[in-house]
Amino acid sequence: MNDLRCYQQLPIWQFTTIPQGFMRPHNTQQGTWAKLNIIQGTIHFAMLSETGEILSEHEFNTDSQPPFIPPQAWHKIVSASEDVECQLSFYCEPNIYFEKKYKLTATHSEILAAIPYIPKGTALDVGCGTGRNSLYLNQHGFQVDAFDINPQSIKILDDIIQAENLQNIQTDIRDLNTDQHINSTYNFIFSTVVMMFLQPQTIPTLIQNMQQATHLHGFNLIVCAMDTDDYPVLSDFPFSFKENELLDYYQGWKILKYNENVGELHRVDEHGQRIKQRFATLFAQKL
Repeated sequence: MNDLRCYQQLPIWQFTTIPQGFMRPHNTQQGTWAKLNIIQGTIHFAMLSETGEILSEHEFNTDSQPPFIPPQAWHKIVSASEDVECQLSFYCEPNIYFEKKYKLTATHSEILAAIPYIPKGTALDVGCGTGRNSLYLNQHGFQVDAFDINPQSIKILDDIIQAENLQNIQTDIRDLNTDQHINSTYNFIFSTVVMMFLQPQTIPTLIQNMQQATHLHGFNLIVCAMDTDDYPVLSDFPFSFKENELLDYYQGWKILKYNENVGELHRVDEHGQRIKQRFATLFAQKL
């Protein structure tokens, strides 16, 4: 529990302001631990089964504080003394702290898969959005530069950097369609679900610059939509890879992963189902 990080703290409750929802059976979200701190008075508390059966009952006060409630464990406040004051906080594991606190999209799965193979060093996020991947890498000891065309996205990331007093992470507003230059060199350069938003003529120069800016024995990771007979590319994606096209760019590199699997976009169709798309995924090391 010592590694858990607090990502949200609710206002102090008194007897008359304890939300009724907490007096009924409820559970915490996946990945969320709850911790109730008793400031004054007494809380009568029950741990429950999914069907609402009482598994155990407890009385907590300032000298006997409630333990952490693990994710998705059912419980409720049975009653409280009239003089009670308490405060509820939510905790998570460090890896999802930024996701939980700032409601960011989860770190891309291919970043999570790649990180164990990459020594800590410098990294470039090409099309960082609001920073889900950049923040994860910075949290794991990387010095990160992050580009994105959207000033609002960069502002969100800058605000997080300032609020958390983060070091070794720099942002830049960059239109990759007009400026593909990469002025520094990096151990790891990646672009996840970004290239399909760029113009086709941008891609060859951008990939070439990514490769040239990668240190010897450094790594590139690219995930981008494809246009195939079984999964035609969406009409609002200006660019998409053809079969083996991305792989051809990396001749002479050590290919650690390459696939053209079907995945899901975050957007949904008219039936509320996430839209499926085939993606080219490449993770390679410069030799």
